[in-house]
Order: sequence, then structure tokens, then C-alpha cells
Amino acid sequence: MNNKNSYWLKKGITNGIPIALGYFAVSFTLGIAAKNAGLTAFQAALASITNHASAGEFAGFTIIAALGTYLEIMVMTLIINARYFLMSCSLSQKFDKNMPFFHRFIFGLFVTDEIFGLAVSVPEKLNPMYIYGMVLVASPGWTLGTYLGVVFGNILPASIVSALSVGLYGMFLAIIIPPARKNRLIAGIVAISMAVSCLFAYAPVVKSIASGTRIIILTILISLGAAILFPIEEDK
Repeated sequence: MNNKNSYWLKKGITNGIPIALGYFAVSFTLGIAAKNAGLTAFQAALASITNHASAGEFAGFTIIAALGTYLEIMVMTLIINARYFLMSCSLSQKFDKNMPFFHRFIFGLFVTDEIFGLAVSVPEKLNPMYIYGMVLVASPGWTLGTYLGVVFGNILPASIVSALSVGLYGMFLAIIIPPARKNRLIAGIVAISMAVSCLFAYAPVVKSIASGTRIIILTILISLGAAILFPIEEDK
């Protein structure tokens, strides 16, 4: 491995450690939901290692608990996780055009909100080792947390479980605050996004739309508006 790849791998591992800790806390509560749905620790861990999405897994476990069909799980998971299509399209623009397909294929499995947020913040083209470094620590944290949530979840007090479930929101803040402090435009767009998202959650008509669909609609509208009003010129 050359020095450049080694640098980005170490940087990815370093930046992935806080993600792994947050994933462990959140997926622990996910393991409790899996146990309540009748899954074993191995089954829950297998679901997490193949589906890195908390909302999608929670929905899937809920349908399993209700004795739903495979088709219902597939459709619900597709709708809730559809926002990752947008993230993947955006992230693909950060890759070098000569990057082999198998890198892109593997990254598709591990695109999450946190990994996406850190990856797009890199000013230059992405080195594949950076994402691999984050995945090496973040994915085991997510899977192990789910496994242990099934095994030990019901032993912990409800107050601790509730506290663990909000850990992911702290990671979101850690991702958006640094670039927002450096750029007033980004800070303004973040503030507008939060306000409009809150409005959509309580507005009479749109609040009935599924949360995953609302996220997609808001992402497209706000990012399109920002791109049109405040375009970023790139060097050829």
C-alpha cells in the first residue's frame, strides 16, 4: 500500500471511531426491537450487517413482529431507504472517473448519513481507502451493537436505553456544525432545512406523507434551490 492510500486509510479509521461508538449505542436499541420481534441475536446481527439503516431496520422488525410478508418488508425498506439513492448519486461525483466499479459497488452497501457527511466534506477527489477505513470500524460497531442489544437489552434500565437512542443525533450535529461555522451560506441552508423539515412534520397535508418520502422531497427541493441560487464554480 502506498503512502497516500495508507494516509487515507488511517484517517478513515480515525474518523470512523466516533461513528462506530454512535452506531453501537443506537443499534443497541435496535437489537431490543429485533428481540421483541422474535429474532435471535445472530439473525438481528445478520440484518444489520446487510442493511446499514436504522429506520429501515426498525420498520422491517416492526413488520416481522406483525407477521407481515416478505414483499411488505421489501417495499417498506425500499421507500424508507430511498434517500440513499440521492446520497449515492452525490457521492459518485467525488470519485475519480477511473475508479474501478467494484469500489463503487461495495460503497453502495455502506452509504449512511454519517459516512456520506464525512465523505462529501473532503475537498478533493475521494480516495477509496478513506471510506474503507470508516467502514472497517463503523460497520462492526453497528452489527455488534445490534447483537448485544438482543442479548442484554432487556437487562438495562429504560432510562439508559432511551439515552442510547439519541446518540445518533449527536453525530448529526457533529457533522453539520463544523462546515456551518466556516461558511455562512451552509449555515443558512442548514437552518432553512431544519425549519422546513419541522414545518413538513406538522403541516396538515404533508405530515401524512411517510417520513422517508418527506426527506427525499425536502432534499431535492432544498438542494436544487441552493444549486440554482448559489452555484459553486469548480476548476476544470
